[in-house]
Amino acid sequence: MEHILVTGGAGFLGSHLCDLLLKYGHKVTAMDNLLTGSIDNIAHNVDNPLFRFVKYDVTNYLYLDEHVDAIFHFASPASPIDYAQFPIPTLKVGSLGTHKTLGLAVAHKAVYLLASTSEVYGDPQVHPQNENYWGNVNPIGPRGVYDEAKRFAEALTMAYHNAHGVDTRIVRIFNTYGPRMRLHDGRVVPTMIYQALKGEPLTVFGDGKQTRSFCYVDDEVEGIYRLFKSGCVEPVNIGNPDEMTVLEFTHLVKRLTNSTSEIVFRPLPIDYPTKRQPDISKAKKLLDWQPIVSIEEGLKETIKYIKTLI
Repeated sequence: MEHILVTGGAGFLGSHLCDLLLKYGHKVTAMDNLLTGSIDNIAHNVDNPLFRFVKYDVTNYLYLDEHVDAIFHFASPASPIDYAQFPIPTLKVGSLGTHKTLGLAVAHKAVYLLASTSEVYGDPQVHPQNENYWGNVNPIGPRGVYDEAKRFAEALTMAYHNAHGVDTRIVRIFNTYGPRMRLHDGRVVPTMIYQALKGEPLTVFGDGKQTRSFCYVDDEVEGIYRLFKSGCVEPVNIGNPDEMTVLEFTHLVKRLTNSTSEIVFRPLPIDYPTKRQPDISKAKKLLDWQPIVSIEEGLKETIKYIKTLI
């Protein structure tokens, strides 16, 4: 039985990852400082003898009293509202947090999986984005604290692989959605569904022609798990390549919620990515993985969850 530490384990994606690891028979320690995570996301696992929760900030000295076989570093604020409110903690968890968790991986000879992001590609000039693309990021823009934290985390992870022989994995996560998303975190999926259910105007930035590629959380964590088991030490995109415009997504949410809300257009935020579509050729070849949940099916589950919050 492998013991796996999941930092950010009370967050949206981290909590679903904990569920999957428990399902596959692993012992799981979820660690989170609850800055943006929630105990509600993991409450259903509290009585599971294979699960424990530790409230802790991984940017501080990190020690565990029992051996871990793998570390999944998922701790980080993960939405534009979070970056704006917590810019320095975002940079610290990507730098100091990555450093501390990598040090723990060295001490325990553990496999290390870093949660990176499609944001390392910035506002891309290559479409779709593959792992060889170096990105187009504004390091001093409002999104730079998150983008550069993740880019630095990738560099540090590879440095530990090369200098200390850490068995590393790097997952570049594209737009992921599903139950347990925070209602007011500013991301398009929960925001649009909330507005539609409440009969509020649906906010579309720019002309709505910018694109996103949405991956349901069950598909995402399965891809991440397969990467963990793969032995591939370099970055791999995990996301859904089914690209759609934000305006198309807005109309889909309206239909699925039977909403009569009007659509309103607002100015495009600074450094707002105009395109986002993963090239998942590498994941298909190395992991035998591709998403299977349709956007309609996934949105229906997400809508059901958000209805319980309002």
